Amino acid sequence: MHVDHSELDRRTLLRAGLGAATVAVVGSELAFPAAAQAAPGADLDWIISCDEWGARPPADPLSISAIATNKIIVHHMAFPNVTDYSEAQAVKLARDCQNLHMDGNGWSDTGQHFTVSRGGYVLEGRRGSLERLQAGDRQMISAHCPGENGRAIGIENEGTYVTETPPQALLDSLVKLCVTVCQQYGLHAHDIFGHWDFRNTQCPGAAFYRQFPALRRRVFEALDTDLADVPARRWPDLWRFVSSPAVQVAQYLLAYRGYTVPVNSVFDAATVAAVQDWQYRNGIPVDVDATLTPQTWETLAPELDKDATGLPVSAVQFILNIKGYTDVTVTGEYDHATRQAVQDLQGLHGLPRNGKVSTSTWCAIVGGVVKQSFKRH
Repeated sequence: MHVDHSELDRRTLLRAGLGAATVAVVGSELAFPAAAQAAPGADLDWIISCDEWGARPPADPLSISAIATNKIIVHHMAFPNVTDYSEAQAVKLARDCQNLHMDGNGWSDTGQHFTVSRGGYVLEGRRGSLERLQAGDRQMISAHCPGENGRAIGIENEGTYVTETPPQALLDSLVKLCVTVCQQYGLHAHDIFGHWDFRNTQCPGAAFYRQFPALRRRVFEALDTDLADVPARRWPDLWRFVSSPAVQVAQYLLAYRGYTVPVNSVFDAATVAAVQDWQYRNGIPVDVDATLTPQTWETLAPELDKDATGLPVSAVQFILNIKGYTDVTVTGEYDHATRQAVQDLQGLHGLPRNGKVSTSTWCAIVGGVVKQSFKRH
C-alpha cells in the first residue's frame, strides 16, 4: 500500500497539538460526574480527526451540551457496501457524509460524533467530538438523533445492513470505539442502543441490530465489568422529545390501561399527559418530560403467555415486525409466528426461550438490555 509520508507528518503535527486545546466553559455551575472516571491521557491517536481528513469548517458555531452523556446510539449510514477498505475510502466517506449533511440536510456540520468505515478506520465526525472525548465530560451537541443529540454519542457505520452484516474490521473498530467512549464518559455496555430505539427509521438495519447483544458482550468483556454492577434491565429512556417504534409500544400499553392516546409513535401532548398520569396513579415520581422510567415501563407492560390477546399482543407484534421479524403481523392474537419470533429474540438476549413475554422479555423487545445477555452461556 502506498503511504503518503507528507500526510503522515501532517497528522503527527496535528496530533501533537490535540491535547493542548482550551476546554470551553459552558457554565461554572455545571458538574461533570463522568470526568472523574475519564482518562485524560487516553491514547486516541487511532481516531482520524477532522483536520486530518480535511473537514470543511462548520457553517455555524457548534455548542457543547449542558447535560450528561448517558448512552451511545449506533447507526448504519445507508451508503453502499463497498469493498474498498482503504484509508483513502474512509476519508472520502467522511467528506461525502459532511457534504451530504451540510449541503443536503442544511446542518451546521457532520451530524454524528464518529464514523467507522468498512475497512475499520475510525474518524471524527462533528468537529470538537474528539476533543470532548479526550476530556470525557460533555459532548458536542450533534444532529444524529432528534431528542438525543445532547446526551447520546452518535456513531455512524459505513454501509447498509438491513440484510447484510458489517465486515469484521468494522465490528472490531466499533467495539474499540464503544469501549473508549464508555471509559471516557463513564458509560457501560448496557448503555448501547440502536438508532431506531429512539427514532422512526430503518437504521441501524435489522441484520446489524441482531448483532447488538454480541456487540455489547464484547464491550462488556473489554471493560472488565462486574456482572453484579449490571442492572436487571436497562430500558430505553424515551421522553417527550423523541418518536420511535418503542413510543408506539408505550401507546398501545397506555391504551390497554384505559388512556385515550393515538397509537402512532409520536410522543404528543396526549401521550405526555397519559404517561404522567400513570406515574402519579402508580406512586412513581412524575417526570417533567414524561420519561418512560424503568418503573413506568415495568408497571405498564403486562406479562403475556400463549393465551394472551389484545393490545399488548398487538404491541409486541408491531415492534417485532418493525425490527426484522417480517412474518409477524399485527393481529392481537398470540399466534405461532409471534411465539417463534419472541423465542428467537429471547435466545439472542440470553433469556429462557419459553415464548412467554416476561418483564425482561418486554425490555428486550422494546430495545432495552437485560442482565442475562452478559452471562456466559
